[in-house]
Amino acid sequence: MADSLAPAPVPVSDPPTPSRYESQKRRDWNTFNQFLRSQRPPVPLHHCTAAHVLEFLHYLDQFGKTKVHYQGCVFYGHPEPPAPCPCPLRQAWGSLDALIGRLRAAYEENGGSTDTNPFASSGVKSHLKQVKEHQGKARGVPYVKKKKRTSRNSDGDSSSSSSSIP
Repeated sequence: MADSLAPAPVPVSDPPTPSRYESQKRRDWNTFNQFLRSQRPPVPLHHCTAAHVLEFLHYLDQFGKTKVHYQGCVFYGHPEPPAPCPCPLRQAWGSLDALIGRLRAAYEENGGSTDTNPFASSGVKSHLKQVKEHQGKARGVPYVKKKKRTSRNSDGDSSSSSSSIP
């Protein structure tokens, strides 16, 4: 009976599993750091510039899965071409945009200053904008900003809302 008075073992809790976003951010950060280390000569993180970020984005294009037609291609501007063509596969704009967002956050979480964040530079933002426009034209799928939804009142009817559009 003395055994029943022994304290119950305290369960050891595992550290919480990181979210999908956190896992992707960590993986992207490690990949970028590996890219910097593979440069000749290797680039220390504190010497990283927007030029290195752009070079990394171009490097990633070789692993892309989005067909981006050249302007002279007969399928330029067609979202679903009927036949294959020699145009390259690239990283999709949305993937690059999300990647830069994760790397921008990871840079600051790893001690980088907001003021010197190469992922937040105007050059990187301009590049992403150009990629977005080019891919939209080349694939015939323009990227348009989604309109804000009108607010609905409690019974689900939007007709009484002053901001509704007929």
